[in-house]
Amino acid sequence: MSTLALAARDSATMTRRQLKRLLRYPSMTVQLVITPVIILLLFVYVFGGTLGNGLGGGRGTYVNYVVPGILLMAAATAATGTAVMVATDMTEGVIARFRTMRISRASVLTGHVVGSVVQQLLSLAFVVGIALAIGFRPDATAVEWLAAAGMLTLFVVAVTWLAVALGLRSPTPEAASNAPMPLVFLPFLGSGFVPTDSMPAALRWFAEYQPFTPIMETVRGLLLGTPIGDSAAIATAWCVGIGAVSYLWAKNTFNKA
Repeated sequence: MSTLALAARDSATMTRRQLKRLLRYPSMTVQLVITPVIILLLFVYVFGGTLGNGLGGGRGTYVNYVVPGILLMAAATAATGTAVMVATDMTEGVIARFRTMRISRASVLTGHVVGSVVQQLLSLAFVVGIALAIGFRPDATAVEWLAAAGMLTLFVVAVTWLAVALGLRSPTPEAASNAPMPLVFLPFLGSGFVPTDSMPAALRWFAEYQPFTPIMETVRGLLLGTPIGDSAAIATAWCVGIGAVSYLWAKNTFNKA
């Protein structure tokens, strides 16, 4: 069996380990999914009427506007769980045990990433289901749905590698749980909840040029038909850049551990 085939086999084994781990401890998955759902319900039913009027519609208009931001928040929230699980493996000696075994070193991180991506995509599907139930009405074609799913998957992969790197660098699982938290707030400081042109000049500049805004605008444009412009290209560049840098950071940290 070739080296590549062995690495693929080991990665599949580590992915199964991660998925079984998620099934064994469902409370973390539930907690990470419930948080963005609560925020979605809060903004739609408490603030949605007023904010929707500001967009030229009502609550129905606002639920359509806010869903892309909630989806990115859900992915960023789930990244917290990834960082915690990586840090737990590092601090409890599991990784040291794996190093003594004849397995591909890369498979350990690959298993975390693939298992986390599967978890996050299922979480996003659940959030979309809740959004549809409370009035989210996209008019996207099948191709546009696939394109939006592809953009979200690219974002999830990038954020997951970042969470893995943060988990490897954290001294304890508790510290790892706080490391990705700034990502959760970036949709608030972008176009996730209100248009950027309603913000003060300095905040508007940050909101328009931070990485989450073009991703949200791309997803919003694909699902709701709003103008995308160059947001898709910028969003793709951000995702690829974050993913590549995070992968190299995680790989370097893991090799030195």
